[in-house]
Amino acid sequence: MRRRTLLGSVGGGITLGLAGCLTQDDETGGTETDSTTGDADESTTDDGADTDDGTTTDDSDDGQSGTLQVVTYESMIDGENPAGPWLKDAFEEAYPGVELEWIQLPDQGINHYVNRADEGVEIEPDVYFGLNIDDLVTVDDNLEDGGLFRELDTGEIDRADRIRDGLDMGDPHGRVLAYDTGYISLVYDESEVDEPQTFEDLTDSAYEDALLAQNAQTSDPGQAFLLWTIDAFGEDGYLDYWADLRENGVRVLDDWSESYYGAYIEEERPMVVSYSTDQVFAVAEGNDLTRHQVGFLNDQGYANPEGMAIFEGGDADLASAFFDFVLSGDAQAEIAERNVQFPAVEEEYVDLDEEFDEYAYVPPEAVTVGYDDLRGNVDEWVDDWAREFATH
Repeated sequence: MRRRTLLGSVGGGITLGLAGCLTQDDETGGTETDSTTGDADESTTDDGADTDDGTTTDDSDDGQSGTLQVVTYESMIDGENPAGPWLKDAFEEAYPGVELEWIQLPDQGINHYVNRADEGVEIEPDVYFGLNIDDLVTVDDNLEDGGLFRELDTGEIDRADRIRDGLDMGDPHGRVLAYDTGYISLVYDESEVDEPQTFEDLTDSAYEDALLAQNAQTSDPGQAFLLWTIDAFGEDGYLDYWADLRENGVRVLDDWSESYYGAYIEEERPMVVSYSTDQVFAVAEGNDLTRHQVGFLNDQGYANPEGMAIFEGGDADLASAFFDFVLSGDAQAEIAERNVQFPAVEEEYVDLDEEFDEYAYVPPEAVTVGYDDLRGNVDEWVDDWAREFATH
């Protein structure tokens, strides 16, 4: 398969640079992500450990036993061809004495577990699978700094050193490892609108009643897009920009699925906030790419890595084994292709379907608002936005 440079770094500062069309596979997901079909190529056997099915030949421990409870978002475990069932089957094959039990994330998301910890109520799951940087900030803004999750002993996770530079998610307490990343972008119908070049373009009459966005209170892509506008206009200017978007007819829906499947795919509007891997999904579904063009405002996309962490009362041994498995070549390929996101590991450790190489895109510049800038601010930013725009 053809290989191109994947990405340099997805960093802890406000901006980071990077270019190209890509070689490896939102959020989504945040938490909300697309899902698509795709069978991984056989993984790289760089250390003799990975086999074609993602299991390991020399570091799976038949002595491990017990049940590992992993909480994650719905699209990881339900829907069309999600990654979760594959991960469960392959992990249990690698560790025959272990059962992996998926638990769907409650509607309140990370706040459910923040509230339980604050009230001193037992938290049953061992692992949280799907953390974003803003989730960590929510934890530390509401609990004792560095709380809820264990500091990871990466010496117990052999493949931790495969993660690309810059994907540490900025956590000063070392509680999280990235397992994939994506870029928030625009997706548009080129038969109806031209690609907007800048944020300001979206306020022009040419894009009146064109844009679908998501609620920053209830949607990961929605919050990422909001933070992207804060990066572009500053905390003193982003609300004015959103007022201009509202004047130009932006429609804000509760979540990505409602905006993408419920409105955009139904051709209610010609543009939606989504992911830069959208064409991978579209090709897998046999869709005409006319309605699946990817647009990068200001030649940027908003980087949104997802991570995994161990609850303070979780089984650290089983969780570490699972994390190591998740970073194996085959697991990274399956997560990337089924979630339609980019792997977290260096490209030498994972091979992906050739369609990823052709149809998934990295922005010329990736931006993210890092942990330090979010601390003490993100809740206020979202609340201020929601009071004016969440119901429109």
